[in-house]
Amino acid sequence: MRNDKENLIVKLTFELALEVVSFSEKIRATNRFEMASQIFRSGTSIGANIREAQNAESKRDFIHKFKISAKEADELMYWLEICNSTEFYPSPEEALLKKLKSVILIISKIISTSKKS
Repeated sequence: MRNDKENLIVKLTFELALEVVSFSEKIRATNRFEMASQIFRSGTSIGANIREAQNAESKRDFIHKFKISAKEADELMYWLEICNSTEFYPSPEEALLKKLKSVILIISKIISTSKKS
């Protein structure tokens, strides 16, 4: 299933991962290691699973990898909402939240479209 032409969701999730790494380091600098690790793991896993889906063995495998990415994106949103709602952590920048919301919508659409075809 691999297609080597530029892929929007692969590019977006890579960019999201870079922003997540930066934000998790900002949290780590406040000695909040557990939250930094949670954000780092869920935020970088989204793109890793989508990259893995590019080499899926079947349509079912492709959809499965995207579903894992969707779960990781939801988890990342949860951690970011906690950061945004408490005084103990820095708030994520609006650009990070906006990019994550876009990624979630695109992943949902890809899953939906893939199930239909």
